[in-house]
Formats: sequence, structure tokens, C-alpha cells
Amino acid sequence: MKFESDTVDNTRILTPVVRRLDAAVALPFKQQVLEEMRQGTRALILDFSRVDFIDSSCLGALISILKSLNGGQLLLCALNSNIKSMFTLTRMDRVFTLCANREEALRTLQ
Repeated sequence: MKFESDTVDNTRILTPVVRRLDAAVALPFKQQVLEEMRQGTRALILDFSRVDFIDSSCLGALISILKSLNGGQLLLCALNSNIKSMFTLTRMDRVFTLCANREEALRTLQ
């Protein structure tokens, strides 16, 4: 699983470089994000600007990541309309902090 990564003001931004986050990549996705957190990341933004589709297995991976934060912060940004609809339908928009883009996510953390 490939990610682009960036750090802005002690906030790690990870952008999955894959069109589909589905069962085939859910475990590597989760493991890599958790590894970032093990390295001391306290604020993490997941930028989904390159992702067109997320299935329930990746939604489960995101929930697992959220539970593993131990006081850290996780924000999701740049979700397309289909992914955002899935978060709304499953009421996960009440669990996760969703932002329109990176800039909004960074402002939300400040």
C-alpha cells in the first residue's frame, strides 16, 4: 500500500495513493496508519483526494485506527460525494471529523 506523506506543524498528513480502499488493501492500510501512530504521531489527517471508493472493510479499519489513537486526533478530508454519503448513511460522520480539504483539517486542529 502506497501513501504520500507530509508533515505540517507537527501534524502528519497521509494520502493513500490508490483509487479503491477495499478488502484487498484494508489490512495493509490499517497497519501502515497504525505504524505512523506508533512512531509518535499525535495528530493525523487522512487525505482521501485520490480515493474513489471505500468499502465496509476499510470503514472497519478506520474505526480500529480511531480506537487506537490513545488521546491523539484523526481527521479525514477530501472525501468525494459517494464516500461522504456512506459516512452519513452509516452515521460515521458523527464519529469521525470530516473536513472538506487539508486546509480545513489543519485549521480544525489549531
